[in-house]
Amino acid sequence: MLNVVLVEPEIPNNTGNIGRLCVGTESRLHLIHPFGFVINDKNLKRSGLDYWVHLDVTEYQNVEEWIAQIPDQSRVFLMSSHSEKSYLENEFQDGDWLVFGKESVGLSKEFMARFKNHLTIPMSPLIRSFNIANSVAFVVGEAKRQIGLKK
Repeated sequence: MLNVVLVEPEIPNNTGNIGRLCVGTESRLHLIHPFGFVINDKNLKRSGLDYWVHLDVTEYQNVEEWIAQIPDQSRVFLMSSHSEKSYLENEFQDGDWLVFGKESVGLSKEFMARFKNHLTIPMSPLIRSFNIANSVAFVVGEAKRQIGLKK
């Protein structure tokens, strides 16, 4: 099972869509506070539809709480438009941690410095970044494809 991590998500509709994706791909969702919304926000539930009740989701009060329960930090992959290595060049494994930053600014330099694996999604220079829900779908889709090929 893949682990999708959202660090300080700001937009409930994105988090709801990502939750729905996690249910559909049998992935776990990890949410690190603070959020830009309340978890029972109607938009969050609307985006996740009735699938939210089936979501394997864990909330953490801060980054330290989340880091403390990671069994193997070498399997943590941070997604950033500033990284050089494409997620398409990475070899994913079942149980990997796919980490995405807040919608407005991504992951901080301090957060990025805590882990060695940084990946990017190739894109046209005409845009700064993809919507986070789309980004999660790209990376989870590729990781699931690779894991499926190994079975």
